[in-house]
Amino acid sequence: MRAAPLALRLLCLAGLWPLARLTGGHSPNKRRHKEVYLGEETRNKPGGRVDFRLKKQDSTKSLLIKSEQLLRIEDHDFAMRPGFGGSAIPVGIDVQVESIDSISEVNMDFTMTLYLRHYWQDVRLAFPSGSNKSRTFDARLVKKIWVPDVFFVHSKRSFIHDTTMENIMLRVYPDGNILFSVRITVTALCSMDFSSFPLDTQNCTLELESYAYNENDLMLYWKNGNDSLRTDEIVLSHFFIESFHPSYGLAFYSSTGWYNRLYINFILRRHIFFFMLQTYFPTMLMVMLSWVSFWIDRRAVPARVSLGITTVLTMSTIITGVSASMPQVSYVKAVDIYLWSSFLFVFLSVIEYAAVNYFTTMEEMKKLRRAKQVPPSFNSTTQAMAFDGCYHDNDIDLASFGEAASTTNTERTAHSRDSVADSAPGEGTRLRRKNPVVRKLQYVMSNSHMIDSYSRVIFPMSYLLFNVIYWSMYT
Repeated sequence: MRAAPLALRLLCLAGLWPLARLTGGHSPNKRRHKEVYLGEETRNKPGGRVDFRLKKQDSTKSLLIKSEQLLRIEDHDFAMRPGFGGSAIPVGIDVQVESIDSISEVNMDFTMTLYLRHYWQDVRLAFPSGSNKSRTFDARLVKKIWVPDVFFVHSKRSFIHDTTMENIMLRVYPDGNILFSVRITVTALCSMDFSSFPLDTQNCTLELESYAYNENDLMLYWKNGNDSLRTDEIVLSHFFIESFHPSYGLAFYSSTGWYNRLYINFILRRHIFFFMLQTYFPTMLMVMLSWVSFWIDRRAVPARVSLGITTVLTMSTIITGVSASMPQVSYVKAVDIYLWSSFLFVFLSVIEYAAVNYFTTMEEMKKLRRAKQVPPSFNSTTQAMAFDGCYHDNDIDLASFGEAASTTNTERTAHSRDSVADSAPGEGTRLRRKNPVVRKLQYVMSNSHMIDSYSRVIFPMSYLLFNVIYWSMYT
């Protein structure tokens, strides 16, 4: 009896179920139309319903997903290069140099900002297009596809500009051709030769190469030959840019094989005017200032010594300043030759006065010895000159000392006769003629004022000859 009412209830519920579906608030078709798939955020909404306000906010993301579906990104493994297992994929490169930011002689490097563009074909990204127009994307899509792994050889630092967004552009054409452009600042090594510094010319190179793919997998080449390297108007403070040109080569690694390598070569010639103002002109002036002492009286010891020491110390300061701004290289630079040669001229001017002072002292001592053997009238004249404080070499009247000179000559003749008489009987005598050069030197030493006279001509002419040889060699 109890089973009959239970069966009756089940039959009633079965009959009412279709009616409940027909009288519901939404039909299956309408529900299917309004539930639009927008992303991962809508999967967790209760009942799978979609908020239309969320749909408006995520419209750009909806377009991105449509682009990914158009390019069939989910259908392929983009961890593998295009045409994997076949021939090497050609990747064309062109570069536009925006600026050369700095060139450091101390660190031997340069910093350059450039636009690096890659060209290749990936048929996996081909899409149908009636208008045959390309599609452009930013860095968000670049991370999901395969791109060449080009890096800068011998680079110290590099970064991709990210203001206000990452400076990356991806352009895909309907046939699968791709343009990938990125704006990079890179600091790279430049092996410089300073043997002719600052009259030197430097050849710096920026090298591009694939890191993982050797020549069997990836072939790098300049897209437009010599026209693949373009530059804006670049002005540097210390250099002229003589030329920019690309080149191509191969690099071998013992563990991984041969790799294609592209070179960006640029030749820099240094501005000389800055160094003329800071180094060469001050050095020339110091050398010429040291010559002033040749016109100062040789007995003005404080004036000539202080002038010589001042020029020597100034030259030392100039040499130290130039060395501090240069790398510590193990060879001689052109500026070192000039500075040290000029320092030698300044130093020799000090030595010249030391020689003049020494020979002047010896000359005065000889005059004092002779003064003891002359009459009182000659003694009084010498004392008057000494009291005056200035010896005038041309003021002495030699005619007034004829008697003293004859007396001295008589004594010398007697002394020579005595020496001959004291010699051995069989030895005899020999007349020795002195070398003219030696006699000239003895004459100059006995007249020390002539050293200054000769120095006034020899020093400037020697320095002029040195400058002619130096500038003709290095320019």
